[in-house]
Amino acid sequence: MDAHEPLTDEELAELEELTEATTPGPWYVRTLDDDWAMNLVAVSTLPDTGRAERWPDFEHQQIVAATLVQQPRYVDVADARWDENAQFIANARQDIPRLIAEIRLLRQLLKAKTAPDAETS
Repeated sequence: MDAHEPLTDEELAELEELTEATTPGPWYVRTLDDDWAMNLVAVSTLPDTGRAERWPDFEHQQIVAATLVQQPRYVDVADARWDENAQFIANARQDIPRLIAEIRLLRQLLKAKTAPDAETS
């Protein structure tokens, strides 16, 4: 997909299907800690408590994604934007459905305004 080309209706439908297939939201960023992960920045189905819980005080079934796992160091993006990436992922679960709805609304408004029988101002 070319970044400069408008989304087709099919592409918009594909984005909606991808979103609907994910774990239900909302999603939250959590900072966790345990003997194996040391510091874990994660996207979760539950909000962060601010306590940086250690295993087993958090359920692994609540974790949707991780953007930093330090020990062993196997999730660690080179630019160190773990928190920013986690926030983006968490927000995407709520924001993408809103953006899809907004695009559809704007398309309907544009179509109504450009329809041959639309009133001119």
